[in-house]
Amino acid sequence: MNQNVKKSYQKLTSHYVRDVDTKPYNAYLERPAMVEAMPPLKDKQVLDAGCAAGWYSQYMAEEGAVVTAVDFSPSMVEATRRRTETLNVTTFVHDISTQFPLASESLDVIVSSLTLHYIKDWEAVFKEFARLLKPGGTLLFSTHHPFMDYDRFDVENYYDVQLLKDQWTVNGERVPMEFYRRPLNQIINLTMDQFNLSRIIEPLPTEEFKHLSPQSYEKVRTTPNFIILKAEKPEAR
Repeated sequence: MNQNVKKSYQKLTSHYVRDVDTKPYNAYLERPAMVEAMPPLKDKQVLDAGCAAGWYSQYMAEEGAVVTAVDFSPSMVEATRRRTETLNVTTFVHDISTQFPLASESLDVIVSSLTLHYIKDWEAVFKEFARLLKPGGTLLFSTHHPFMDYDRFDVENYYDVQLLKDQWTVNGERVPMEFYRRPLNQIINLTMDQFNLSRIIEPLPTEEFKHLSPQSYEKVRTTPNFIILKAEKPEAR
């Protein structure tokens, strides 16, 4: 995974810990749609692939899952560990673009929230996810909507995978950020190379979003920001 992104997220950890639970784009746009799409979690072995500050790990553990939470940022993993220390959550630092130290077919569910756009090669990641999941297991992930990135940035060719550079302003500090955009057909086809696609979601903002950020709400209500895919590993033949 991009080391520049790792440095940026080390700086952003305190912001995530403090604000991400109520940040409109996370709490009232992406997260409700992800939660609604989750399969039953009780007693399931679940991987939180890109756990950030641990909101999903906490939620899934409180729903009865046995959670393994990983992130390539040590400070984010530490934030997740603190948040979930009384729950059934195991945390460790790991770059999800590399092989996991986990047994094949040991997981029931993999959830990855707004993480995959930091990775260029999805083919290797999805092959590893398929190795880890049991037959019939669920992959649920969210990423940037290709239309959003195409609309907001100087995209040379819609059909290419392109590294984009941005700056986020957090507490008055400009934090550089890099991520990859890719066309919709690649998002779908790379998923379907390993999994049976069951649902595509373009989340809409909730009323809480409107209350917190009415100007952004009007834009998000008519222009997609994120896309969510739910898929299952084929059953063994």
